Amino acid sequence: MTAQPPAAPRFEKRTAIVTGASRGIGLGIAERLVAEGARVVVTGRKQEALDEAVATLGGPDVALGVAGHADDTDHQAETVARAIETFGSLDLLVNNTGINPTYGPLMELDAGAARKIVEVNCIAALAWVQQAHRAWMAEHGGSVVNVASIGGLRPAPGIAMYGASKAMLIHLTEELAVELAPDIRVNAVAPAVVKTKFATALYEGREEQVAAAYPLKRLGVPEDIGSVVAFLLSEDAAWMTGQTLVVDGGVLLGGGA
Repeated sequence: MTAQPPAAPRFEKRTAIVTGASRGIGLGIAERLVAEGARVVVTGRKQEALDEAVATLGGPDVALGVAGHADDTDHQAETVARAIETFGSLDLLVNNTGINPTYGPLMELDAGAARKIVEVNCIAALAWVQQAHRAWMAEHGGSVVNVASIGGLRPAPGIAMYGASKAMLIHLTEELAVELAPDIRVNAVAPAVVKTKFATALYEGREEQVAAAYPLKRLGVPEDIGSVVAFLLSEDAAWMTGQTLVVDGGVLLGGGA
């Protein structure tokens, strides 16, 4: 059972950008924000997939899709500008885009792949905040949530560089929270395995076995992350900044079968 939106919309007349939101966790976050009254700009690499996401979200009155690469500064600037031009503000930012193009031990990791992981997962997140800050939030305030991972909180064999990049993102969240306070809050979420195409290799064909290690005995779904992100973006979390909320079904606690 996943959390339901509150009766009163928390994001009425507010605009959000959610990166990497044509599907999976990003789309789940965007759906929750729209359900609570927000207008949402979603990004991803393929316009066709974004068009489908916009239709899912309710059409052009509430959603806009802008295609591009998350670490492309021109794409970032265009997305921020179109959000403000289309919906009149940029109040909320969710850095959801993340990549993990490799699997295996660090001793076999290609240096170029390592650089790309850090570029997309960390440096691009900072750049999105810089763009939003310059264009809107410095004057009007706002709220930012970065999507990290429990891989940033404990060793993650096989995806170690991904985990290291998420650890960097968690620290970046804390640094930004200090620098941008009091008018801009910056928080993060750290999910465990969520049932998305991105994470398929971590559970496909053995979901029951993987879920057995979770005290809540199931893997996450995008709605589980969307509800927590919405909380952190909202005034319900008005006295929270620089925090990373673990959303993991209890797996970091141990106690599995």
